[in-house]
Amino acid sequence: MKTLYLATLFITVMTALHAQEKIYLYPASEKVTNDGFEKDKEPPFLRYFKAKPDSAHGGAILICPGGGYSHLADQHEGVDVAQFYNQYGFDAFVLNYRLNDFNQAGHRYPDQYRDVTTALRIIKMRAGEWKIDPERIGIIGFSAGGHLASMCATMHQPAIKKAKDPLERWSTRPAFAILIYPVITLSGAPAHNGSREMLLGKNPDNAFVDSLSTQNRVDEHTPPTFLVYSTDDNVVPPENGILFYQALRKHRIPASLHIYDHGGHGYGMAPKDKVLNTWPWLSVKWLERLGYKLKPKPSLPSR
Repeated sequence: MKTLYLATLFITVMTALHAQEKIYLYPASEKVTNDGFEKDKEPPFLRYFKAKPDSAHGGAILICPGGGYSHLADQHEGVDVAQFYNQYGFDAFVLNYRLNDFNQAGHRYPDQYRDVTTALRIIKMRAGEWKIDPERIGIIGFSAGGHLASMCATMHQPAIKKAKDPLERWSTRPAFAILIYPVITLSGAPAHNGSREMLLGKNPDNAFVDSLSTQNRVDEHTPPTFLVYSTDDNVVPPENGILFYQALRKHRIPASLHIYDHGGHGYGMAPKDKVLNTWPWLSVKWLERLGYKLKPKPSLPSR
């Protein structure tokens, strides 16, 4: 009986470890650390949550938690999100990217952009090992993490097939983007000034601000995009999403914009709100329309 218990415990522990495999983005020799308000000295990394084999379909999703580019809401906008999309057959990767603080002692652009593009390239490069289709890897981001995801969706680095660095043989374009109350514009009334300062410093050049307001970066190569906001969001108002949606329409990119009448900001999967918690279901129905063969079929949250 004791032997059986130990064997079961070992399997359970190994399964849990596998479900949350940690993958560092850079070699130790680079000596980069996350930093931010919490002064986290761990290097940037991915946490890998693998879908169950009976539901896996080869799709994957890279998750960028929010936190104003100064900290990471990596539970309700990270781990919980990964576990939700795992249910529908997506392998999921939560990105712990580099951050800044009020003293500007951390990291600014392009460090965060390098983190998200490197992460996507790592997933594509190792896709065969993980039984993932490299052309079916999307991205989801929340708040400032939504801005980071929108940079990844609109500022692509092409694949260089003969590059010496194997990562550069893969493009940084995701297959789709899901942006939840994302920061989009960095200028004007709708901008989230805190995210702008953490990303670009205290007095950035106006041209630089405009270039990283991602509605200005949308073009015909931007992937299909799903957006969610709340009317009463006073942190990142829905005008951000309207600007992005209009740019997507201009370039005829498939797009879905949902603006709820309540919710404020930062609710993640909104598990306790029977209206807001429909957005994850709507997102997987949208992914199904994009051609992902989801098992089980998406169903509305229980009431």
